[in-house]
Amino acid sequence: MSPAKTTIIWDVDDVLNQLTRCWFDNHWLPSHPECRLTWTNVQENPPHRLLGTTRQHYLDSLDAFRLAEYSRLEPRPEILAWFRRHGRRCRHQALTAAPRIIADQSAAWVMRHFGDWIRTYHFVPSPRPHTPLPLYDSEKGDYLRDFPSALFVDDHPENIAQASRYGLKTFLFPCPWNDSEYSIDQLLHILSEALP
Repeated sequence: MSPAKTTIIWDVDDVLNQLTRCWFDNHWLPSHPECRLTWTNVQENPPHRLLGTTRQHYLDSLDAFRLAEYSRLEPRPEILAWFRRHGRRCRHQALTAAPRIIADQSAAWVMRHFGDWIRTYHFVPSPRPHTPLPLYDSEKGDYLRDFPSALFVDDHPENIAQASRYGLKTFLFPCPWNDSEYSIDQLLHILSEALP
């Protein structure tokens, strides 16, 4: 049976996986024992101001972790269970704002864990110094405007606002840096109810 034409566009990092939490717990805290911040207090993303560092130092640290550990990240079990139960009911895309140096690993990770359902991977390059790239989309909203009837799941309120402006139905995925009113299980239930 062919899936309905409804499309869900999924953010990758911090939605399909827990990149920032894994980086924070396994990379930042061990190398910064003076840090007293706990995961629930990471209420900004990017969190460099809370960490008392520069944005560039934070990005360098995150990118180093990505290059070393990305392939070992586990998918969120609740999301994987949702795909197994409901994934065939619609089409799926992945949309991420990863830096170019990690995009190949990110795409491979998505296909390895979610490739039964997600058939399209797109990234809007997160800018890095000394890495000039052709500019097609400067933010996720630039890509999303071509999919006004899609559903969009993301953890950043700014991306959600961009998608809403183009008519997409949006779902703010709960993370410490946003004010999503739902738990993960509640959001996934609401998402499944929105499908045909």
